Amino acid sequence: MSRLTSSSEAPRIFPPTRWSLVLAATRQEAPESAAALEAICRAYWYPLYAYVRRCGQPAHDAQDLTQEFFCRLLEKRWLAAADREKGKLRSFLIVALKNFMSKEWRRASAQRRGGAQAPVPLDTTFAESQYATDNSALAPEETFDRQWALTLLNLTVERLRAEFAAAGKPGDFDALKGCLLAARGSVDYALLAAKLGVNAGAARVAAHRLRKRFREIYREEISQTLADGADVEGELRHLAAALARQ
Repeated sequence: MSRLTSSSEAPRIFPPTRWSLVLAATRQEAPESAAALEAICRAYWYPLYAYVRRCGQPAHDAQDLTQEFFCRLLEKRWLAAADREKGKLRSFLIVALKNFMSKEWRRASAQRRGGAQAPVPLDTTFAESQYATDNSALAPEETFDRQWALTLLNLTVERLRAEFAAAGKPGDFDALKGCLLAARGSVDYALLAAKLGVNAGAARVAAHRLRKRFREIYREEISQTLADGADVEGELRHLAAALARQ
């Protein structure tokens, strides 16, 4: 089985698999359930790793702990206990991790000693290089929420990149992507137009469309982590606040 990669390298899982559908599949013992659960792990593992590190665990122990947590999540089908009506994937995973850390980690580690291969290996090199760039003084839960938001942003950017590639315009995305972070009024549309091979007006329209599509995809990515009918606007506000913390 392939290792877990960074969110930007993770295979596109959502859509079509939504959190609500994953919960339903888990309860129904559907054959695609295991693949859906592993997909969740692959897309969202890093915020949990960052939480463990921020709790004070050294890198090696954090890697083992996070790995064992996902082993148990997959093997014991813990998602079957999630509340579909109230459930947020973000909330479920962090609560499940806390419970695992306080009750089961040492026992799980002891039981796995002896060479059993973990079903979902972590990309530990990526994890530590990513963690090393975080110089904030946030509490563990704040770190988790911030990294969760960043993971969703990364997934959004990669979906945008894939859309441009599918349209045969990967170079246009490379030229335009800087507009996503640029402050209002700071984009040099003449320079952007030269990169795109269009006039300044067309470059301005292209940048506007990119930002609009980015917002649409980001909202979709958030909705994929919520139960059907959940408060997407509330989750948007929560993640915006998480990103604003230093």
